[in-house]
Amino acid sequence: MRKVLRWEPPSGRLPRRPYRDSVLLYGGLAILLVVVAAATGGSILRALVIGGFFFVAATAWSWRRWRERMREEERRRT
Repeated sequence: MRKVLRWEPPSGRLPRRPYRDSVLLYGGLAILLVVVAAATGGSILRALVIGGFFFVAATAWSWRRWRERMREEERRRT
């Protein structure tokens, strides 16, 4: 039997504030990207653009997934 890996959140309770948690996590990672670029002598402007794009894309994807999961849980309850 072949095992398929899936990138899904673990089953169980939803966090109290999933949207805020996503913003904090991806914002921290975007800041870390800029700091690493500055520490290694890379272009700060380029790192800001890439970090901003990463933040917006990752947050939008995460929020979409949370919304889908919340709707699915509501359907299960009713």
